[in-house]
Amino acid sequence: MAALAAMGFLTACSREPEAPPAPPIDRSQALQVLAAEGKGFTVGTMMAANTVYVLFDPQCPHCANLWQASQPLLRQARFVWLPVSMLNAKSLPQGAAILTAADPVQAMAEHEKSLIAGQGGISASASIPDEVKAAIEHNTALLNRLGGDAVPYIVARDPQGGARSVGGAMPTAQLAAFIGLTGAN
Repeated sequence: MAALAAMGFLTACSREPEAPPAPPIDRSQALQVLAAEGKGFTVGTMMAANTVYVLFDPQCPHCANLWQASQPLLRQARFVWLPVSMLNAKSLPQGAAILTAADPVQAMAEHEKSLIAGQGGISASASIPDEVKAAIEHNTALLNRLGGDAVPYIVARDPQGGARSVGGAMPTAQLAAFIGLTGAN
């Protein structure tokens, strides 16, 4: 796995294609729509020039790898992690547990560590508040409207000021280049 990551291959979890439930989001509006409509948690430098949106499924091991790859970049970028539910029945409860945690960043770190270790992630209640369930379902709809068919799905500003997106995890150096950081290690 480390050898594949070092070679820079993108990896992602995907699902069967579905008919889009709402009109697609124009790429030029992707960052604004995610900022206005997405429900997630923020990690990294709050005043960073680079804000990166990551739509992730809590059951996706590639999302866990991207979480790890993003950690060295947190002093230079702001990441907004938006949970979606597309892989299995644990996705929604675990996403809700992370979102409603007193410290979502700590909950995510604990969850991803457990997922990478093959332990399935954090335990989560099947009882989910309606507004949290609706928020995760809306994040999933945003992923669909963005044309994303795999997670993690990353949306960042491109050098011309528009948006760029990609489905899949990548090693830290490749992620730094994708989100426009120079001199990242």
